Amino acid sequence: MKETLLRRRTIRLYKQVDVARKDLEDLIDVARTTSTASNSQLLRYIVVQTPQLAQEVFKHTAWAALVKPNRTPVWDVSAPRTFIAVIAPVDAKPITFADAGAAIQSMQALATHKGLGCCWLGAINRQRLKEIFRLNDAQQVLFLLAVGVPDEKPVSEDVDSPDKVDYYLDDQNILHVPKLDAKSVATWR
Repeated sequence: MKETLLRRRTIRLYKQVDVARKDLEDLIDVARTTSTASNSQLLRYIVVQTPQLAQEVFKHTAWAALVKPNRTPVWDVSAPRTFIAVIAPVDAKPITFADAGAAIQSMQALATHKGLGCCWLGAINRQRLKEIFRLNDAQQVLFLLAVGVPDEKPVSEDVDSPDKVDYYLDDQNILHVPKLDAKSVATWR
């Protein structure tokens, strides 16, 4: 399990291959059974696989600000063909965002195990997506999870300073994602 979690990287470039429905059902299954505060289970999911709808959703996303436009996917070339929208009540408590994070992390881990890649998207036009998904006034879009077959292999590298965490592209167009090492983030008492 640890190897799967350490291997998981955000994927922004995808092969133009459909994700099997069974794989997506499995992702929803792990999301729905992930822990939630007070077992509230307030989250709902919209799985977008229809090409026209996926393209419309894609138009309202932003990607990889630090290396833009080099990791901005292009529709029908390198964009994900599937999105999972994470939906919650508008009056949900702030802890619901933590619930969403746990559910998304579970989906990302399983996707990695299945050979799929994901990008957790928060830079999205929530109001426009709410309209596209025809949500009622009591619902909101928290996040999107792009899902697909990876067409890149980002690498993780340990660093010891918060000043060194900006991700970057090397001269081979490989995305490097610095992560603070364990000594930098944990205190033992």
